Order: sequence, then structure tokens, then C-alpha cells
Amino acid sequence: MTNPSSIFSIYGDRFAEGPAAVMEEINASISFDRRFYEQDIRASQVHVAMLVRAGIVGEEDGAQISRGLEQIRKEIEAGQLAFSRRLEDIHMHVEARLAEIIGPAAGRLHTARSRNDQVATDFRLWTRDAIDRTDQALRALVDALLAQAERHAGTVMPGFTHVQVAQPVTFGHHCLAYVEMFLRDRGRFADVRKRLNECPLGSAALAGTSFPIDRHWAAAQLGFDRPTANSLDGVSDRDFALEFLAAASIAALHVSRLAEELVLWTSGLVGLVRLSDRYTTGSSIMPQKRNPDAAELVRAKAGRIVAAFTTLSMVMKGLPLAYGKDLQEDKEPTFDAFDSLSLCLAATAGMVADLTVDERKMREAAGSGFSNATDLADWMAQKLKMPFREAHHRAAALVKLAESKQARLEDLTLEEMRSVEPRITEEIRAVLGVDNSVNSRTSYGGTAPANVRAAITDARRRNG
Repeated sequence: MTNPSSIFSIYGDRFAEGPAAVMEEINASISFDRRFYEQDIRASQVHVAMLVRAGIVGEEDGAQISRGLEQIRKEIEAGQLAFSRRLEDIHMHVEARLAEIIGPAAGRLHTARSRNDQVATDFRLWTRDAIDRTDQALRALVDALLAQAERHAGTVMPGFTHVQVAQPVTFGHHCLAYVEMFLRDRGRFADVRKRLNECPLGSAALAGTSFPIDRHWAAAQLGFDRPTANSLDGVSDRDFALEFLAAASIAALHVSRLAEELVLWTSGLVGLVRLSDRYTTGSSIMPQKRNPDAAELVRAKAGRIVAAFTTLSMVMKGLPLAYGKDLQEDKEPTFDAFDSLSLCLAATAGMVADLTVDERKMREAAGSGFSNATDLADWMAQKLKMPFREAHHRAAALVKLAESKQARLEDLTLEEMRSVEPRITEEIRAVLGVDNSVNSRTSYGGTAPANVRAAITDARRRNG
């Protein structure tokens, strides 16, 4: 295992003594920032190519540096580079190992840059990559929901408000509600990506550099739209990480809401859906148990993701320009949030794809709790030309009557209904069944099966 720390000094001769043990412990970030070694090497390769192109570094030295960087990439990927707190971070490990490989020419790599713009560039590159991976995970989750929605476009289930049966809907319509949430999440991450796509490289420590560098060329080579416009802002901005965490937090809330519904629906007392063995666990003492642990963990991990946003917000809230070592605390919460969200999205997509629906129970539950009372009120408002508020009162009185008889609304006789509203006719029977109810909800965005199928087609187009 290569250990570059033996021949490399970060600060030259500035300090007569080494750091205290606790200082080494609090100051080092290599335990977590080694994670973006690939972004660090990618940015360094572009930086040295720019230096050669600008005539700042000779072609022979530039070629040596580029080859050395590629060798380091392979060593890290093979687990052959030993990491040490003495070198603090991934940037110093790469540069120290480069010095071992090619000698003094390695020192030219850090010309016209600082660790300040280096880490800001690496972090933007990593966040951009994380956004792309998150977007793919969201797309997969939407695809899983759309498959269920298509399968159950006409499967009637209870719709809820206040966790009480409200009106009949279709399971497909319910799935499409989450599709809309996750499509908005994809849009939010796309917005974050667009705003972060500026390159800090060349901002140096805080004031730019006197070397004749070409920041626009370097930015383009790294896939950025442009270089950052202000060197102070370039090294100290972490809006891109905050926006990433904000978008991640909202997405986490969405998967947590879906997870909560899965926990409720899979309860033996409800039993609307069943999760597969792949996403449930048993009990150490109760052999009959099937616990929705994946859903429960998704629900819990949302707290970690939201907490990450709060953590970075508190890091940033009082920082003067430009760089402060406080910014070392930006990466751990962002990395953890990304890991947690990735797990949540993958687990949720798996649960959705594998779940089975108990259509009989859904239909029975949809017809419970007088869920068609609104249909009754709507019919009286439309057919009897009654003000809706008056129709609402008449429907409420009919619900009370049915409750007293321990019957459903559709079980009331015509005479019983006419005792509340004499103008009711047998025609009202056409609106009281759950199928009639969902079929009647044809307004744009409504739960009618035809609407659901059209919405699926549109959502597939938007999901790309």
C-alpha cells in the first residue's frame, strides 16, 4: 500500500511543530472527502491541460502530471493508496502521491489554483453527478408507480381526508398523485443542476490569479456552462449544496408520505395491499408477523435528510467572505443525505413494483363510511336545481337516517329518502354505487378511469 505522507509537507516551513493530536483529528477530512477522488482527479487533469495550453506549464511536465494523475485514479480504485490524516484531505493525497510518482514536476499542478477553488470545483462536480443519479432513481420510481396505475386504473379504493373515508377514487389515481410529486422533484433537481453549473476553478484562494489562465476553456472541459463570475463568491458559495439538500428534503418527505401509507395499508386491520417478502421482515418472537420494515425505514430516514439541510444552513448562516474552515462541514451531511435518499428511492421503487392489491377489500372499504354522500348532494344540486349548501344539508340528513338504521345510503328505500327530500326519484340510484361515483369524476385531474389512463400517457411523456 502506497503511503505518500512520508515525503510531502502541506505547509512548507511555516510551522516549527506538528499539530496536536486533537488538532489532527478535528482538522482532517480525508475520512469522508476521499469520496470525490474521481472529481478531484478529473478537475486536476483539466487544470493542467489548461496550464499547458496557456504556456504556463511545459508540455513534457503536463504530460507527466496527466499520466501520474491517471495512475493515482487506478490505484485508488484498486484500494492501493493508503490514506493518512497527516495529509488532511483528498487534494493533498493526490498531490503527494503525484510527487512520489513523477518527482518535483508534481509541484507545478497547483499553479494558479488554491485548495479553496479546488474543493469548490470538486464539490460542484460531485453534486452534479449526485443530481444525475438521483434523477435516474426518481425516474425509476415514477415508472414503478405508472405501472401500478395502469394496472389499477379502474380499481376502486377509498379516498381519505383526515385518515377517514371520504370519497371513492381509483388506486391508479392515487398512484398518480405520487407521480406528480416525484415529477416535481425531478424538476427541482433539474433547477438545482442548472444553477450550480458554474465552475469556480481559477478563483484561487479568493482573489483570482495573476497567471494568464483560461477559465472559460477549463469550465467548458468540465461540462460547466460558464466560470463563476466573482472569485470571492466562487470559493465561498455553497448555495448549490443547500439547494440540493432542499430538493432532497422535499423528495424525502414525499417518499415518507408514501411509506406511511404503505405501513397503514399493509396493517392486518386494513389489508388493502400486501408487500412482497423482499421488502418485509419477520419477528424474533412472533412467527406470524410480516413487518413493513423497508417502509418504516424510509419514513425514518427522511428525518436525516431534512436534518442535513438544517446542518448546512447553520454552517453557512454566519460565515463572512471568503473561505473558512467551517466549510469542511459541508460535505458529510450532503454525502449522508444523498446516500439516505438513494436508499429510500430504491427501496420505495422496489416496494411499489412488488406490491399486490386486494381489490375486493379496496372495493368494500370504498363503499364504507357513506363515501357516496357527496354524489348524493351533487345529484340533488344538479337534478333538483337546489343550492349546493341546501343539498349538502339534505344529504347529511340522509346519512343520519341511514346511520340510525345501520344501513348504507343505497339500502334506503325511495320512501325513506323522500321523507328527507320529497323530490328524490329512483334516478338517484344511478349515482350511489362506487363505480358510478368514480366514473362520474371526469373533470380534468379527476379520478374517472378514462382520466387516469390519459394521465398515465401524459406522465410517461413527462418522465422521459
